[in-house]
Amino acid sequence: MKRLIGYCGLDCEKCDAYIATINNDQELCEKTAKLWSQLNQTEITPEQIRCEGCRMDGIKSAWCGSFCEIRKCAENKNVETCGGCPEMDGCPILDMIVSNNPEVLENLKGQE
Repeated sequence: MKRLIGYCGLDCEKCDAYIATINNDQELCEKTAKLWSQLNQTEITPEQIRCEGCRMDGIKSAWCGSFCEIRKCAENKNVETCGGCPEMDGCPILDMIVSNNPEVLENLKGQE
């Protein structure tokens, strides 16, 4: 099972927060924080996007560590990812991710 596939099926290795963190790239942290602030209409600092992957030990972005409803749900249901959840099809929380990132379904199929 690939540990850098998030609970939701997103590939953490492709996430700018992860890339900036593992490469200690302050410029990418700042760029990502600015973009995420615009997209989410709230202030996000470069420190808040530092992340080593949502299913990995280590630092998590503020979103992945505290606010992600998918992570909370998966942990409550004791599944590795949404791919292991019998209620995955039609899940309104996951559908929000799938609508913007259809590749997550392929990632999740490999995680069952």
